[in-house]
Amino acid sequence: MTKKAPRRSIVASFGALSQTVSEAELERTAPDEAEPQFASPPPRVPAGVIGATQRTLSDIREERDRLQAIVDAGAPGIADIDARLIDPSPFPDRLPDDDPSTFEAFKKSIAEDGQRVPVQLRPHPDQDGRYQVIYGHRRVRVAQELGVPVKAFIRPLSDSDLVVSQGLENASRQDLSWIERAVFARQMESAGVRARDIRGALSLDDPELAKMRSVWRSVPREMITAIGRAPKIGRPRWLELAAALERSEGNVPRALETLSADKVRTQPSDLRFQIVLAALSEAPKASQKTSLDLQAEGRRRLGKASFDGREIRLVVEAESAAAFASFFRKELPALMERFEASQDDG
Repeated sequence: MTKKAPRRSIVASFGALSQTVSEAELERTAPDEAEPQFASPPPRVPAGVIGATQRTLSDIREERDRLQAIVDAGAPGIADIDARLIDPSPFPDRLPDDDPSTFEAFKKSIAEDGQRVPVQLRPHPDQDGRYQVIYGHRRVRVAQELGVPVKAFIRPLSDSDLVVSQGLENASRQDLSWIERAVFARQMESAGVRARDIRGALSLDDPELAKMRSVWRSVPREMITAIGRAPKIGRPRWLELAAALERSEGNVPRALETLSADKVRTQPSDLRFQIVLAALSEAPKASQKTSLDLQAEGRRRLGKASFDGREIRLVVEAESAAAFASFFRKELPALMERFEASQDDG
C-alpha cells in the first residue's frame, strides 16, 4: 500500500515566518527601508499550485511561534552571509519613506543587541554566489551599513513562490500603507500568481483586489513612486485620484509636472498626494485666446491684435508703430464712448 505523502508545512514551503515580540513592535512602528525605484515588471511565469496560501493567518502565527522556538534553541540551518552578496527582492514592496529616523532607531537596536531574527534569502537565479532577499530587507540594509554578516535561512524559491512568501510576511505587518499593498499585489499578478493566491497572501477579498487593480491601471508607477507611501491616504482617496486621472488625457502629464516641482517634492508624501489631487480637481480654464490682423481691406498688414481673457494686446510693425500709437491715442476716447453707448443700448 502506497504511503500518503506528508503535507508540507508553511516553514517547508516558504521558510521562516518569524518575529520576536520586540522586533515585531519595531516592524510596526519603523517602516521597511525605502526601496529603489520600481523596475519593469518581470516576465510572467506560471504561478503553480501554492496551497499554503489557503491557510489562515492563525496557522501562520503558530508556525512562526514554533520557528522562533527552533531559532532560540540554536537549531542548524541558519547561515552567516556576507551582506555585500545580497541583492533586494526583484519585487519591491516598499515605497520611499519621508522619515529616516525610524530606520536609524532600528539600526541602533541591531548595532547594540545584534540581529535576533534571521532573514530569508534565495540563491540568485542568474548570478552564482549571490542571493536575493525574500523578506528582511531592513535587516539586510542594516548589516550592509554596519559591515557585518547577515544571519539567514536560505530557500530556493521560484519567482511566484517568492512573491507569495513575501506577501504572507507582509500580511502580518501593520505598517504597510494601502498603496504599498496595492503595488505589491500588482507585483504578484505580474509574476503570474493567481488571483486567489494573491488574496490569500494579502488577506484580501475580491472587491478589494478589484479596487487595487483600478488604481494601479490608472495611476502610473512613476506617479506612485513620486508620491511615496502616503501612510494616511487610504483606498477612497486613491480611487478618487484614479478617477481624476481618467477624466482627461492631459491629467497624467499635468499631475507628473505638479509632482516634479521642487516645492512639492520636499513635502511629506501625504501632502504630495493632497497637492496633486487638488491640482487635478481644479477645472482647467478654457483657453479664450484669439487674434486678429490689423489690416484694412485691400491694404497692407500693420500688425496683430491678440485677445486672451482680460488681456488685449496690439503688436504693430516697427515702421508703423509710432504713427499707429499716435492715431490710437487720439481715437481711444471716441472708441470708449462708442463702447459705453453699446453697453447702454444692450
